[in-house]
Amino acid sequence: MLAAFGLPGGVFAQSRADLASVAGAGAADALLAGPDPAAVDAALAWAGEAGNGILTLADAAYPQGLLEIADPPPVLYVKGDPALLGRPALAMVGSRTASAQGEMDAEAFARSLGEAGLVIVSGLALGIDAAAHRGALAAEGGGTVAVIGTGMDRIYPARNAGLAREIAVRGAIVSEFPLGTSPLRHNFPRRNRLIAGLSLGVLVVEATLDSGSLITARLAAEAGREVFAIPGSIHSPLARGCHRLIRQGAKLVETAEDVFEELRGRLGDELPPRLTRAGSPGHPEPRAPRAGMPFAPAHLVPEAVRVLEALGGEARDIDSLALATGLGVEALYAHLLTLELEGIVARRPGGGFLRLHMPRSS
Repeated sequence: MLAAFGLPGGVFAQSRADLASVAGAGAADALLAGPDPAAVDAALAWAGEAGNGILTLADAAYPQGLLEIADPPPVLYVKGDPALLGRPALAMVGSRTASAQGEMDAEAFARSLGEAGLVIVSGLALGIDAAAHRGALAAEGGGTVAVIGTGMDRIYPARNAGLAREIAVRGAIVSEFPLGTSPLRHNFPRRNRLIAGLSLGVLVVEATLDSGSLITARLAAEAGREVFAIPGSIHSPLARGCHRLIRQGAKLVETAEDVFEELRGRLGDELPPRLTRAGSPGHPEPRAPRAGMPFAPAHLVPEAVRVLEALGGEARDIDSLALATGLGVEALYAHLLTLELEGIVARRPGGGFLRLHMPRSS
């Protein structure tokens, strides 16, 4: 309507038929019905509370990235720091029923990317989304934005209420939906376009073939954003969505440098200070651990690290490890014994070995 008729005054001056010809009968009827005074009063009262605000298309602070998508929301409800919406950002999304390894990878990548100066955008869902927010909050100087599919007075899922409160203080929560909007199923795919629009690219950590994360990735590609995916085991359903994205042209990601490599051209002079220092002499790039290798202790010899990489997230026998690493059986047993003593690897019934959660090295 704005594109067709100019400023809001021009929109309201049109006939129903003219409005319907542009935006459809439903939108025309809704506009001509006029505002709901109670809803307007509630929104203004909410916006008057400390830390809350409303941005419209007419505001200079409205995120430039959303103006580049096909259907930017006319109104954004924001709780927290609205300045984060204008900073260089990367979206991180993935399965709600993520594996423990996937959540560790998401948290590690988000922390590393956040410390490099990127804002991490996600959807406050369980699993990968929540892990990405936690990692960004743990980053020194990092920031995170949660785009939700409900009204700002409702947090879904309730299990993430504590996380939402922390984001509201140290990040920002954003919604295009009016106050009181319930967690309706069709609103969550809709909010995904905002996650993509606010970001320079989208990193998918784990996703099944029917995951909503693939919707976000598609919307990002349609909006001209970069799409990244972390590969996983060929036996895991949670890796199949990422593998499909990679086959379709998404950038395969193993380290933070893989993300930076693609985004530097888009950032140009807007490189955050930490990202600008990265790669300069004496300042190595911030590095997220390899996917599946989040916390390998720094003192391990390269051959032991190779064994951990080969183990992945599943139990493997000594023969398959020998084939994957190129190490002899005697050397393998020696490294596996060291890793068992470190509490990093456990021996499984039947002779297999399983990599465990590894503590962060000092």
